Amino acid sequence: MPKIPRVMSTQHPDNVRLPFFAESTDMSGEDEIKEVYYAFSHLGCDEQMWDCEGKEADAFVVRKLLTRYEHFFKEKRLGQDVFITLRVPNPTVEKADAKVLIETLEEIPRSFDSARLFYNEDIPPIFEVILPMTTTSECLNRIYYYYKDFIAGKQNLPFYPGDITIAEWVGEFKPETIQVIPLFEDREHILECDQILREYLKNKKVPYQRVFLARSDPAMNYGMVSAVLCNKIALQRLRRLSQELEVEIYPILGVGSAPFRGNLKPGNEDRVLFEYPDVQTYTVQSAFKYDYPVDLTIKAVEKLRISPRRRGWDVDEKRCISIIDKVSIEYRRQVEALAPLINQVAGYVPKRRMRKLHVGLFGYSRSMGEVILPRAIGFCAACYSIGLPPQILGLNALDPDDLAYLKEAYIYFDEDVGDGLSYFNEEVFAILPDDVKSSLRMDAFDFKVDYEHKKVTSRIIKALKENHHTDLQSWIEEAAYLRRFLG
Repeated sequence: MPKIPRVMSTQHPDNVRLPFFAESTDMSGEDEIKEVYYAFSHLGCDEQMWDCEGKEADAFVVRKLLTRYEHFFKEKRLGQDVFITLRVPNPTVEKADAKVLIETLEEIPRSFDSARLFYNEDIPPIFEVILPMTTTSECLNRIYYYYKDFIAGKQNLPFYPGDITIAEWVGEFKPETIQVIPLFEDREHILECDQILREYLKNKKVPYQRVFLARSDPAMNYGMVSAVLCNKIALQRLRRLSQELEVEIYPILGVGSAPFRGNLKPGNEDRVLFEYPDVQTYTVQSAFKYDYPVDLTIKAVEKLRISPRRRGWDVDEKRCISIIDKVSIEYRRQVEALAPLINQVAGYVPKRRMRKLHVGLFGYSRSMGEVILPRAIGFCAACYSIGLPPQILGLNALDPDDLAYLKEAYIYFDEDVGDGLSYFNEEVFAILPDDVKSSLRMDAFDFKVDYEHKKVTSRIIKALKENHHTDLQSWIEEAAYLRRFLG
């Protein structure tokens, strides 16, 4: 039974400040190798998600880490003390990158060989992969069995009858199996995560199973409240499944620094730990790592890492789903009207990583038409930059009874909304569609306006009204510096 990490460093480009080791404003390649070492050695993270989905990832990450930072990795063993976990493309959805999955899985035995030479022991440095946009157990099984039978399994095959085996020619293929971590990103499959996992675990003797619950994309697609309640229902259902199957299930929660995307930032870790006590692994994204004083970041990582996992809170699933339904419908209506404005502003949001566009685009049912939006970070950056914190969208659908129960199930609801509303600027009403303007609801919440941030967003709003876009990107960055996150 390996150590299960508590703090996963990720490559989400939500930071405004660049780390000291970055060689360009769009981090990639060698910068990300340095980032892994920095996350482990300086910040104290115990896991790094290596994203092979939607960008060109370095296939020699393990070899480069072990050769460049030999002293550190002799003390902190890769695969025992600190971990690299691959996020791979999903061929069911990402057809253009389908074969990248095959190439990525082939890297695992080669990385094992590098670690064996380094440690003189059989320590697999990579033995888990994350599958984004998981929708069925078949998606998981295809990866599990492809690796087991067609990558590790091919080692016993001869080249032709009577000849030596592949393993005799190029060496063993280890590990012989890998763990596949489903990443659930949409409402339907977050709520079905226990059923999908139950089916996947049939006839498998696994020592444990990790499950990744998205937090940003559900918020972008259904509203912040809906995302939180979906996660809480999923965590409750996973608890029951763990008891039923007698298999330890370790949830990962993909939280960002922006209040809309999870509000996990240095100084706020206690609230997130209390809100989601049964989460095993919390993601710390780029804004968490680079937009705060390093001593505060290190302290926050340590708190996350040493805090014990506890039993999660019970929620009334029927009431939660009723609230999700109400918020989702109204949120989508408002975002559909806001889409042209959001897309216009997002075009000036600076990039922080070399990435392709995520295929999981925001979309409505055909009966409502279709709206294309930027990725979650660009969406958030656009909303906060015009003084419109996105967590208030959809809340006008809730009646007093809904709000009363919501505050029981979502413990820090008022605080998360208040944190976002500190970036509200009433001047945004001048550029909002009438039906959105009339439906926004702020009177039920206490918040203190960040006046320095408001000054910058006022300039952005004025520039949009007058169609003067020359300075928009610099002002968007200036506002992001004040917030300590891009989006």
